[in-house]
Amino acid sequence: MKRFDLTAVWWLAAALGFAVLPWHMAQEPLRLAEYFALVAADPDIASALAQAAFHGRPWFWPVAASLMAALPGIDARSPRAARARWLLAGGVAGLAAIVVQGWLVGVQGWRYPWLEEIFGVLDERQFGFGIGGTLAFAGCLLMASDGLALKGRFGGERFVSGAVAVLVASIAIFTVWPVLTLLSQIFTVPSDQTLLAATADRLFAPKIWTLACLTSRSNCGVAWNTLALALSTASLATLLGLAFALIVTRTGFRLKRPLRLLTVMPIITPPFVIGLGLILIFGRSGLVNQAASSWLGVELGRWIYGFNGVLLAQVFSFTPTAFLVLIGVVEGVSPTMEEATQTLRASEMRAFRTVTLPLMRPGLANAFLVVFIESIADFGNPVVLGGSFGVLSTEIFFAVVGAQADFGRSATLASILLVYALVAFFLQRRVVGRASYVSMSGKGDAGLPARLPPPVERAAFALALPWAALTVTVYALALAGGFVAVWGRDWTPTLSHFARAFSVDFGTGGIVWSGGAWNSFWTTIQLAGLAAPLTAGIGLLAAWVLARQRFAGRGALEFALMLSFCVPGTVIGVAYVLAYNVPPVEITGTAAILVACFVFRNMPVGVRSGLAAISQLDRSLDEASATLRASTGRTLARVVLPLLRPAIVTALVYSFVRAMTTVSAVIFLVSARHEMATVYIINRVINGDYGIAIAYSTVLIVLMMAAIGLIQLLVGRRRIGRRAAGGAHTLGARA
Repeated sequence: MKRFDLTAVWWLAAALGFAVLPWHMAQEPLRLAEYFALVAADPDIASALAQAAFHGRPWFWPVAASLMAALPGIDARSPRAARARWLLAGGVAGLAAIVVQGWLVGVQGWRYPWLEEIFGVLDERQFGFGIGGTLAFAGCLLMASDGLALKGRFGGERFVSGAVAVLVASIAIFTVWPVLTLLSQIFTVPSDQTLLAATADRLFAPKIWTLACLTSRSNCGVAWNTLALALSTASLATLLGLAFALIVTRTGFRLKRPLRLLTVMPIITPPFVIGLGLILIFGRSGLVNQAASSWLGVELGRWIYGFNGVLLAQVFSFTPTAFLVLIGVVEGVSPTMEEATQTLRASEMRAFRTVTLPLMRPGLANAFLVVFIESIADFGNPVVLGGSFGVLSTEIFFAVVGAQADFGRSATLASILLVYALVAFFLQRRVVGRASYVSMSGKGDAGLPARLPPPVERAAFALALPWAALTVTVYALALAGGFVAVWGRDWTPTLSHFARAFSVDFGTGGIVWSGGAWNSFWTTIQLAGLAAPLTAGIGLLAAWVLARQRFAGRGALEFALMLSFCVPGTVIGVAYVLAYNVPPVEITGTAAILVACFVFRNMPVGVRSGLAAISQLDRSLDEASATLRASTGRTLARVVLPLLRPAIVTALVYSFVRAMTTVSAVIFLVSARHEMATVYIINRVINGDYGIAIAYSTVLIVLMMAAIGLIQLLVGRRRIGRRAAGGAHTLGARA
């Protein structure tokens, strides 16, 4: 029997972080030689062991004691029960010691006055966790998860236990903590009010809940506006996404590839482009209004500003999300099941209604939920096209950036959004229920895909093709601004905007990236390229854990995974600043805070897409792999993931393009060293330099189209052994 196993690696990692590496984040870059020379002189760059031994910081000794307590548990020859006790006790104690000392001691000594009253003034200080503290925390976490598995939890599977532990810890740190930090602002009240009075004023203000729009031409409250807009957007976007998915996967339409590209175009579009295009078409001086006035003598007015315009823009923006969630589900419906209905002489329409649609229910419910939450959290479209039509996200933004900077009011409004998301989440679970939606098993499935019923096919084309034409028009008009001299005044063709943004010179030292946009361009690509695989990996791992494992707190974890998604981006940005501007996690102004924001802001789409896809996979596939003595991790990598390729593409594409195009979540997080492309674009728009802004947007769109193609090429296509059928009315042709 082997003496040590992987648990020893976790213990060694924790010991390395505690005894050798710098515990705190370095305030200035250090070379290795400088680090070892300054360890004895500067406690701020020393390891935890050196700080405790040489610099009078005794609060690190409990971490050392915890590691020593866990040491007997790494011996693989010891009894399983004894190892479990040592690992669990040492790991949990180590986690508690790390968190408590990091939380209670900050850059100005004790964090709380009552500690100073008990222990006296503390002259020492400490910054946020660095590589040493992070490594020690991760090692203790994984030792504790191994202890749980050895005790028989999670079926005794260490991989599952470790996955759950990593998910819970990461969600707690990067989602729950910042959101709770922001929501704690509810308890900050003006000096002339009590907490109860201030909360009542904020929560029950007429501007939030009034129903005046039902009896007059006044606006309803922002809470009702948000709910009506979200329900309308989710319904229309899910319907359009389903129409596009059916055409792409179940018809012989010859222009599938261009149609599929048009479907995802809005999701790869930088900010303001869609709104600008809609204004050029439907605004007071837009093409439609001018045509109606000239040809029909009808003045359409400012109808685009308000509910109508925001709804149109949101459906444009979020239909791609619904499509990406649904396409893998539509492809996964078993032809054999549909073929069986034909054997029983069911009509095509009845087969579609009673077999195909019910098997798509998880995808439809997940698509509706994701779009609903994106709608209530959307900030860009309402602020551009809303006019006097207010929603919760814009009210939260103006409460934060207004003259009063009322974080209490913004937190109260954010709590309403959370309630909406929570209700939608539980309604979605109730709709999906506990029914089985398995349509892929280990058995061969060579059934011939059923023909789409003609009424369904006609309805899909009637919805999708006009929408595709409108998409082409919006983009043609909006992107034309990058190729003219002055937007709206001088329409002389020019490439000067591209030259100013992306000029390249050649000097004695080689290539000089002289254009003003290059710095933000390279930074954005690097951070998005780093965030995308992390987002997809964590999201799909979470989907697999939620779909395949049963454990206490599973429902709470599933909702926590959606938490950052249902809060407006500006609120997440402010929450991150409040949470991570001071120890113990002090990452404001660094690239790490941007990557963390991208990962945990965009991960829910991968989770929902993965859940919808995994719900179609028979558990017998996992069981067959286990029967052949494959480990859980190997089963996930070799059996499950190849069947989740559409979900992997969805997660990678969505996370990459959102990292490239998001603005509201990062506008408070960028720094001079880490400028993002979208912030650069918004600054050009604010300065009235629309030419450079649109030129930059055009470059980003081309780049992301290439990235999507590369992602699909690298991930590949799912192969499930099904026959393809030709013809204009069969579903065998694929995009």
